[in-house]
Amino acid sequence: MHAFDVLGDPVRRQILDLLADGERTAGEIVAAVQGEFGISQPAVSRHLRVLRESGFAASVVHGQQRVYELRPTPLVEVDQWLERYRGFWGQRLDALETEIRRGRRDAGAREKSGVNASAVKPSEHADNTNEA
Repeated sequence: MHAFDVLGDPVRRQILDLLADGERTAGEIVAAVQGEFGISQPAVSRHLRVLRESGFAASVVHGQQRVYELRPTPLVEVDQWLERYRGFWGQRLDALETEIRRGRRDAGAREKSGVNASAVKPSEHADNTNEA
C-alpha cells in the first residue's frame, strides 16, 4: 500500500500519533482508538496490520502482549517527497507576509496622518478611465 494511502485514513494517523509518543501495547492502542472512533478491536487490529505491512510500525511479542513502535522510514520518504512543495508554499507565504506587513505599515501611516480610510469618498479612489 502506498504511503499516502496509509496516511489517508484517520484511524491509522491516530495510531501513528500514539506511537510517536512511544511504544504502546496493542491493548493500549485498541482502547485509545475505540474511545476516539468507536470501532471494534478486530478493525483496530486490521489497521495495525496495515501499518506493520507498510513499514510504518513494527511489533514484538512480550509474553502475552504485542508491543508496537513507530518506524520512521516511510515518513522520511513522505517528507522527502513533500520537500519539493515546501518551496512552492514557502515563497507564497513569504509574499503574503510582505503584503500583511505593507498593509500594517500603510494603516499606521494613515493613522499618524489622521486620515481615516473609511472617511475617504469612493469617488476619490475611482479610476477615471471613462473620461474621453
